[in-house]
Amino acid sequence: MLNLKSMRFPIEVILICVRWYAVYPLSYRHIEEIMEERGVSVDHSSINRWAIRFLPLIEKMARKHKRPVGGSWRMDETYIKVERVWKYLYRAVDKQGKTVDFLLTAKRDMAAAKRFFDKAMGTNGDPDKVAMDKSGANKAAIDAINAGRAVPILVRQAKYLNNIVEQDHRAIKRVTKPMLNFKSFRAAGSVLAGIEPIHMIRKGQFTIDGADPMSFAEQFSKLAGMVRPASASKCSYREISPLDQQRDRTCLTGQRAE
Repeated sequence: MLNLKSMRFPIEVILICVRWYAVYPLSYRHIEEIMEERGVSVDHSSINRWAIRFLPLIEKMARKHKRPVGGSWRMDETYIKVERVWKYLYRAVDKQGKTVDFLLTAKRDMAAAKRFFDKAMGTNGDPDKVAMDKSGANKAAIDAINAGRAVPILVRQAKYLNNIVEQDHRAIKRVTKPMLNFKSFRAAGSVLAGIEPIHMIRKGQFTIDGADPMSFAEQFSKLAGMVRPASASKCSYREISPLDQQRDRTCLTGQRAE
């Protein structure tokens, strides 16, 4: 359960705001205006604080419900701008396109790649093989891991094998690109910790009881450890427009609402 002590707004408002920010290419000020239209007065700075505070906690809760991934990984890194400087988001998917793990780092070197592999293998188990591009740093990292193993991980450096993960980057960049520039490394890490689980919900990577009839928003709330109340209030999800509800449902298939 999320700790909501000292929070002035109900959980429905907080989850709606942070979910919209992690799902759609919107700024904090856009969400402030949208909520104002729905009769909820909330400052964009409050939404910023909620995102930084709650999205990493929701991601931590979601990991407990994550389905196992395959043993054949595709690993790559992409760029994220923080304080007008490019940082690096390491990501991996299995051959079915399911997200394995992610890690935001300040540098692109062997140490950063090894940290990513250590994190991914610590939570998902060891892969049988890893496909990557011709990056020497990534290869050096997996070689360092293989040095201490009785059965080494097979490494394949073929660019076409990485098409899956390179295409998967687009779903993350679609949301982060309109943000233009994160103001701090912590803020970037917190928001990405919300965007990635949202993308995993689309791919059906979580074991959630009764998920089939659930909308996208309800699955997000369930992962946050909150059961949406049956009775509607002024700030409840039930008063969000039908178009927004339709967007949530079509998000699961990646199709746009008309």
